[in-house]
Amino acid sequence: MTAPVTTRPGPAGRAEALDRIRELHRSGRLAAEFPAVPGLLASLAHGPTASADLTRVGRLLARIDAAEIHAQHPDAVPLTVTVSGHGTLDALTGPLTAELARHGFPLHAITGDHDSWLRDLRDTTGPLYATDTDLSLVVLDAQVLFDELPLPWQVSDVTDALTAKLSLVERLAARYVREGSGTLVLNTLPLLGTHLRRLVDHRSRTELSIAWREFNTGLLRLALTHPRLHVVDLEPLVAESGPVRDSRLALYTKEHLGAELLGHYAREVAHLARAMRGRTKKVLVVDLDHTLWDGVLGDDGPDGIEMAGSYRGEAFAAFQKTVRQLGSQGVLLAVCSKNDQEPVERVIAGHPDMVLRPDDFVAVTANWQPKDGNLRSLADRLNLGVDSFVFADDSPFECGLVAASIPEVAVVRLDDEPALHIDRLLADGWFDTRELTEADRARGGQYRADAGRRELLDGAATMEEYLRALGVHVTVAPATEADVPRLSQITLRTNQFNLTTRRLQPADVHALLDSPHHLVLAIRSRDRFGDNGLVGAVFAERAGDTLRIDNVLLSCRVFARGIEQAALGALLAHARDTGARAVLAAYRPTAKNHKVRDLCPSLGFETAGTSEDGALDFRHPLTELPAIPPHVTLQARFTSS
Repeated sequence: MTAPVTTRPGPAGRAEALDRIRELHRSGRLAAEFPAVPGLLASLAHGPTASADLTRVGRLLARIDAAEIHAQHPDAVPLTVTVSGHGTLDALTGPLTAELARHGFPLHAITGDHDSWLRDLRDTTGPLYATDTDLSLVVLDAQVLFDELPLPWQVSDVTDALTAKLSLVERLAARYVREGSGTLVLNTLPLLGTHLRRLVDHRSRTELSIAWREFNTGLLRLALTHPRLHVVDLEPLVAESGPVRDSRLALYTKEHLGAELLGHYAREVAHLARAMRGRTKKVLVVDLDHTLWDGVLGDDGPDGIEMAGSYRGEAFAAFQKTVRQLGSQGVLLAVCSKNDQEPVERVIAGHPDMVLRPDDFVAVTANWQPKDGNLRSLADRLNLGVDSFVFADDSPFECGLVAASIPEVAVVRLDDEPALHIDRLLADGWFDTRELTEADRARGGQYRADAGRRELLDGAATMEEYLRALGVHVTVAPATEADVPRLSQITLRTNQFNLTTRRLQPADVHALLDSPHHLVLAIRSRDRFGDNGLVGAVFAERAGDTLRIDNVLLSCRVFARGIEQAALGALLAHARDTGARAVLAAYRPTAKNHKVRDLCPSLGFETAGTSEDGALDFRHPLTELPAIPPHVTLQARFTSS
């Protein structure tokens, strides 16, 4: 079966995107049109000229004050990044500005002097340690070791220098984590062939390689020790980018890391920034024909499509394995295909060469409707924003349609070469997160359980009848050390049910847990269809006879079940029973959290103040407490057992 195609505008091509950005720059409108920049940069992000294109655009964007962009677009919150290192790093500014802009982050960069990394890390009053610094990049290269060696040198000299340097970096990193407020970003050091070949015997070369890898392993282990330390491993980036450096520039201008490698490094930093700001994607939506299998199901039939048995078939099987691997780590998988539903379901369930099976997907949509509409419907069904979606398709038309109609969706443009599907899907790290939690691994099963909840809701005469039959159990208790990664993740990723959108890194949650004046509550829920796990959090602070609620968050998976009313009702009762005379709270509006604007008034809070940006302050006098919803079974405690 085929369906008529209606032409819709697609994204700008590479040349068109460059021309558009140049025109905006010439007319002085880059800041005013900044929300359009990520879509334009998406057209430049891949291909043989991507590095050069992004660098050129980044240099134009770097001329704009990040504060000017933020003033015109409040959601475009600047990222303050300090850059320090050993060699010359002028080539980093352009790609770093562009890569961050791809994700909607204006860059406020503070660049240190040449070879100032050690002084900058020691200066606790300097910009690396400033309270508004988000990322402190300390970019090192192999010359930081070789410049200090005696002449001539032996392997033992290098080993001693590596041991001393690692010890120094460990001490400086510990100081930064203790006294700084941002995230320190280090990197492993590439060992060049010209370093090895200065040794003429193979045994010495082997010993040097081992010592070098042990040093880099030691750097990587630091990231496991300190929650606000990240180490970019340059080894896989070198494999992707080619030569580490240009020998002439390294000698004459001290550029010990080349522009192409720094471009790949900038992309990794942008992925880290995206995860820190809670912009990690949650859903991967894939096409079928020429995406998960070779051929067109409607034309070739189940026996004519290939996922094994040929070169191209093996490429599609490898892509399916990659998709399934992502799904095993909490990425929600869905299908959106121009096909008939019943044949698609039969192939996914029964084709002998399919790697992905029905239980791997939270939704399979096969029809002849426009894919942008199908994606919106799927977002509504999952109760997620479309900005949580990644859409992978081989059709330029479908990719263009989605990119133009729903720019919040990340579009992965596949093509006719299936061997490149994996590279294209993974290139932008859309699903990168700081730390994987058990809740992540269980997410797919929890969303699939929602099918039973939807069936129960469809069969209920009223919402009250549905909720009674659902059997909601809520547990509210002080958070534990084991809850910290998940609690941080909730603050970073939750946008809709989030009173103040205060983002907390794991170290921030640790600090609140350790504070005697703060209360960090974990909210868990379960019902007849299963355990939803840790779905929400309350952060509060006690000051005298007042309890101030700093934030309330709840996963979008469990909206409208009375969970938030039960948790806050229990907290209000606890506040009154422990001598509080009032509970304070606030609502800070964003583009996505309008759903919680009326939460506090619905629980008896009185409006205590308003501001021009729509922010509201509330006060609860504790004279009359809200009732716990009758369909909820609540267990609440406020002291550690």
